[in-house]
Amino acid sequence: MKKRVTLGLSLTLLASSAASAFADGPAQNHGHHNQKQIKSVEFQSMKAPSTIENMVKTYSEASVKVTYKDGSVEETPLHYNQLFLSKDKIAENKGELIPAGTPIDAEGNPIIDRSIPDQPSPYISDAPDSNSFIEINGKSYIISHYEYDSVDNAGNEVSGLPASMTLTQVDKDPETGELSVNHAKKIDFANVNGLWTPCNGSTTEWGTHLGSEEYEPDARAFEDPTSSAYKDVTNFAKHYFGDETKANPYFYGWIPEISIDKNGEASVEKHYSTGRFSHETMQVLPDNKTALFGDDGKNTMMFMYVADKAKDFSAGTLYAAKFNQTGTDNGGKGDLQWIKLGHASDDEVKEIIDNGTTFSDIFETSDKPAEGFTAVKTAASKNVEYLKVKPGMEKAAAFLESRRYGAILGATSEFNKMEGIAVNEEDNKAYIAISYQEKAMLKEPGAVQDDIQLPELKSGVTYQLNLTAHQKDQDNGKIKSRYVPASMEGLVIGQDLEKADAYGNTADPEKVANPDNLSFSNDMDTLFIGEDSSLHTNNFVWAYNVKTKKLSRILSVPVGAEATGLRAVENLKDSRYVLSNYQHPGEDISDKEITAVDKEELTNEMKKTIGIQETGGVGYISGLSSNTPPYMKHKEDK
Repeated sequence: MKKRVTLGLSLTLLASSAASAFADGPAQNHGHHNQKQIKSVEFQSMKAPSTIENMVKTYSEASVKVTYKDGSVEETPLHYNQLFLSKDKIAENKGELIPAGTPIDAEGNPIIDRSIPDQPSPYISDAPDSNSFIEINGKSYIISHYEYDSVDNAGNEVSGLPASMTLTQVDKDPETGELSVNHAKKIDFANVNGLWTPCNGSTTEWGTHLGSEEYEPDARAFEDPTSSAYKDVTNFAKHYFGDETKANPYFYGWIPEISIDKNGEASVEKHYSTGRFSHETMQVLPDNKTALFGDDGKNTMMFMYVADKAKDFSAGTLYAAKFNQTGTDNGGKGDLQWIKLGHASDDEVKEIIDNGTTFSDIFETSDKPAEGFTAVKTAASKNVEYLKVKPGMEKAAAFLESRRYGAILGATSEFNKMEGIAVNEEDNKAYIAISYQEKAMLKEPGAVQDDIQLPELKSGVTYQLNLTAHQKDQDNGKIKSRYVPASMEGLVIGQDLEKADAYGNTADPEKVANPDNLSFSNDMDTLFIGEDSSLHTNNFVWAYNVKTKKLSRILSVPVGAEATGLRAVENLKDSRYVLSNYQHPGEDISDKEITAVDKEELTNEMKKTIGIQETGGVGYISGLSSNTPPYMKHKEDK
């Protein structure tokens, strides 16, 4: 049954005594001169779901406790509010409404699933991911990713299907802050050759959305017509362009920036100068010039980009990190040395692509060690490769094959499942999620590199990056940024279990397992962490106070689902939200060793409620303070 897109839960506090303190913005905006000043905000954790009823839904039983400077305390429940499902027909497209999660082709037509010949229907992604909440010309918009479609209508895995984003205009109730859908439409990517797998993303201070293209196709493998890379890219071209001859792996693996004009129309540009790799997310740092990236997969690399101009990522310098390990406790730590890969503009890199440049135009290869060739092991290939950059192709190598070129220059390509990034402006810190600390991050005797030799922790680590100025690259060149990560250390670590508990968890459910999406609230000194865990039967969203070190579970998503789309929205005049989605609900239930509840009954309840891998949800957590934020206390107390 199609769900309503309006919400029945209020952003404001339910208790009348607290409503005046939370629902209104700062006193100068509303004239409440006697409004109390907040001293601190503390999240009170909810229990993990223990019944089938709770295991199949998205909900919060957490609360937030606010302590005021006069000593009084108020506690408010948090709620999850679903805006829409990815299968809901809310996107206006050529005079009809199509599901929010439907991809469109280069002509703007829905891409049709014909796997059941007599029942053609639009593909619908069950994987909503990143959200941005953007206000333009007095109106509010949410940009949402749809990462992929898991299976077609016939139950087959889908390969090479174009992805999509949706622009949703939302109305905000002036009294309650409650959001409802006004209308939605698909974002057109035809001018940038379509959209490859968009994973996480971020929102810029200048009101744009930075998306991502994850798991870039391997351009070397693409040259073999029997490879999966060739199949994926040609399938994409057939679906998107209707012409497989337009298949080009170098079209994909970039950062798209989406802008919304005063009329509510979205436009897209891809930033080719930020490098090509498995873009999980791009996080801009406080100077609006420096950016850090998640590089998802195995044998991945940490990258940094410094733009020539603030708020303009069309030209800049790309760097990759060398990890120098300094400890193994609490998830491990190390210093970071930055290696300059090169400088380019988007136009320069796009010209290289448009000229039809191939992997073999950039590199010479050998199938064994040879003079002049460097051995590398990167996420681009499962194998050790022996590579040499052809004369004059350094810029092409740096920006089209950033990870391979970085490895040739000595950057560390041993990170594993490097996911979300968030920034703490006041403390000069950033945070980065390593979802599964395993594989190349362990000691590997005989490996091409072995810079990282950390203990295995399948449940992962959220690291703190310490940002500093006056850093130099490997050639002693000045890095023109005050926000260069100089070191990293474990901050929030999970705990693996030797065997599954009664609910099928193989990581401690009272700790974060497999951190993915990260978002930081400067107002509340709080790092929000969303899980993408096969080790937790239900995935959670957590709030971690970086000052008190308190960890609180604030949301549970349906069994088998991943918590995505995490974004703390706190720069609004009189409202505050934590955007949060879920994707692929019900995935892999059959693989879980569950004895605490009847697994068959749990599976049937999933099918009855939201379905198994049929749709995902887009929504937000409400109940947060919109009063004078706690960061004011720092400024007043100094």
